Amino acid sequence: MPNDSVATPPVATGDPLSPWLAALRAASRRLANTVDGLSAKDLSRPSFADGWSIAQVLSHLGSAAEISTSQLERGLAGDTTGPQRENVVPVWERWDALSGPAQRAAWMAADAGHLELLDSLDGQQRASARVPYFAGLLSVPVYAGYRLSEQSVHAWDIDVALDPTAVIPAPEVQLLWKRLDLVATRFRDAKTLERLGPRQLSVVLTEPPGTALLDLDAELHLYPCEPTEPAGTLSGSSESVLRLVYGRNRPEDGVTVTGTVTLQDVRSLFPGF
Repeated sequence: MPNDSVATPPVATGDPLSPWLAALRAASRRLANTVDGLSAKDLSRPSFADGWSIAQVLSHLGSAAEISTSQLERGLAGDTTGPQRENVVPVWERWDALSGPAQRAAWMAADAGHLELLDSLDGQQRASARVPYFAGLLSVPVYAGYRLSEQSVHAWDIDVALDPTAVIPAPEVQLLWKRLDLVATRFRDAKTLERLGPRQLSVVLTEPPGTALLDLDAELHLYPCEPTEPAGTLSGSSESVLRLVYGRNRPEDGVTVTGTVTLQDVRSLFPGF
């Protein structure tokens, strides 16, 4: 893993990349500590990601880190070419062919390299570079948000397979809520949305408390405001509702839904990925 004591280029106070990069480092350290001592048998255990073992989640994260590093390097060089299938498929195939322990070691190396490259960016690069990513041409802070989303949620997929009480840490939850409308809008089930809409749900959050509006119409959006005419209420901790939108709700999470929709409706709306 990268050495956090290594000096990095100075950046301006209030640099928008800094909180995302700090959260990425924290998520990486947490996951590395979780998987470092696992045996080959442990690595073959199922994760919470459907159909993937713990090692396969690490392979997914590691191949993504390798591809992402390449795309970040392209962006820094002024190349706007996005990921090409003929380039990324061989990467996935190479990672898939590794043993579980080798996937873990390769993830650690690829993840460290990705973080080191982000750390090395100076203030001008952080502000002006554009990363040609799967979602399009992104600013570096927005790109880091995509990476944190991937890292935090898949780290939880591994953590919870080993500890049923595992949660996504609050600092990461707080950041990921800033981009949750993007996730909710993109990864909703179209048929369920058509069946449930038009309708508004009040989202009542605990730990920390807050209110949001889940608007179900021709498009789905999650707004940081109260609905005018809610047809029901979705209630739970910020962390558990976040995971619900990512398709990772469990009965023990304590999320409740009242009114004209059910929890199963909302779970169907957000099948995850």
